Amino acid sequence: MIRLSSHGAAKQVTGSCHLIESDRARVLVDCGMFQGGRELEEENAEPFAFDASQIDAVVLTHAHLDHCGRLPLLRKRGFRGRVYATDATRDLTRLLLMDSAGLQEEDTRRARRRASRSGEKVSEPLYGLADALRTMDLFARPVAYGETREVAPGMRATFVDAGHILGSSSVQLEIEEEGKRVRVLFSGDIGNPGRPLLNDPAPPPEPPDYVVMETTYGDRDHRPWQASVDELVEAVSSAYQRGGNVLIPTFALERSQEILYVLFHAIEEGRLPRRLPVFLDSPMAISATQIFMEHPEALRTEFAEELSRIDPLDLGGLHMTRETAESMAINRIRGGAVIMAGSGMCTGGRIRHHIRHNIWNENSSMIFVGYAASGTLARRIIDGAGRIRLFGDDIVVRAKIHTINGFSAHAGQSALLDWLQRCGKPKNVFLVHGDYDRGMQAFAAQLDRIGQPWHMSGMGEPILLDAS
Repeated sequence: MIRLSSHGAAKQVTGSCHLIESDRARVLVDCGMFQGGRELEEENAEPFAFDASQIDAVVLTHAHLDHCGRLPLLRKRGFRGRVYATDATRDLTRLLLMDSAGLQEEDTRRARRRASRSGEKVSEPLYGLADALRTMDLFARPVAYGETREVAPGMRATFVDAGHILGSSSVQLEIEEEGKRVRVLFSGDIGNPGRPLLNDPAPPPEPPDYVVMETTYGDRDHRPWQASVDELVEAVSSAYQRGGNVLIPTFALERSQEILYVLFHAIEEGRLPRRLPVFLDSPMAISATQIFMEHPEALRTEFAEELSRIDPLDLGGLHMTRETAESMAINRIRGGAVIMAGSGMCTGGRIRHHIRHNIWNENSSMIFVGYAASGTLARRIIDGAGRIRLFGDDIVVRAKIHTINGFSAHAGQSALLDWLQRCGKPKNVFLVHGDYDRGMQAFAAQLDRIGQPWHMSGMGEPILLDAS
């Protein structure tokens, strides 16, 4: 008996965690955090619906927290198997887990200081720095694109380039049981094709019997890359001429590097001032950029060749600010600067301080270049909030708000369909990792149109797979 169940990203966008079981082994594909509103994030501390100590291996598609963020918790609760991932994914996962653990420990310290005055009960962090370090010890030798590796008895995994972030993969699991076999392709997050830094997403070497597929943007397409570049450059230029600052909430992985690349070429082409002050105010994004340069095997060939001649991420006016004091000093700049800081959904991090100092200024601009989940500050601003509450203050929103979705690291509807159709004709497609009322429903309608069977997996729902 081969059984599939989803324990995250089931009729929702985050928390990817899929369990595949045979009579011989149990393997998780991803073990991510739930992200969004407080109620959703509280699910992270809930018990797993399976025995962590009985999991033989974890296959990790990529290093975003909603795919890797609960790995240390899995280990704390008994997992002692191996984690399989590409080399770049392993390096980025170390960076993200250490950052996540450090933030949780700091949040707990602050809560305890408040509790000492109020007497309220303080929850322990999901995990700390020591847990994150021990988790990295579980990583097996990195897996290369196109390589097939036995990850558990009777289960072999083949990794292919998903084109989403550095090192990201789609993973095809081939499960053998009693002389029969079944191939299950886990899409991970499918990248937006045609971007300059990474390769386009690739199909598996052999057609799968089943596909577990993300639907983040299953309801719409993105703007073309060049149109998005032009819109970004125009928004930066206009704010600069008005004398305001530009805020760009960024995810540390990929988006920061792409925006730096775009600004570099816009300056080289004379579309932006030569010494435009650009602040990358994110210690994680700075470290991620360094990791980026260390993995040419995961980059588009043309970009890797460009890196061999020049550094297209090194702007003349670029300031990388790691220290808190440096970040605070940026808030004294009244205009003419581009400020990139995390988090991308404005749920935490340094961007919230920059919002406080700039969003009330009608000469400034705020540019969103990535997905914003429901319930996040980014989503409220994008949806047109006239006022926001931040650090206990009500702040009026006067800055010009831009949403440019062509920089998304996720494929849009047409690209998702194209990728799936290059995978052959699977028996069934299990839709996950999407907004139930929008992305999932719209993509399901497209699958109906082409005659492709589909199913929306419920949380923990057991699904039996036919082997042949």
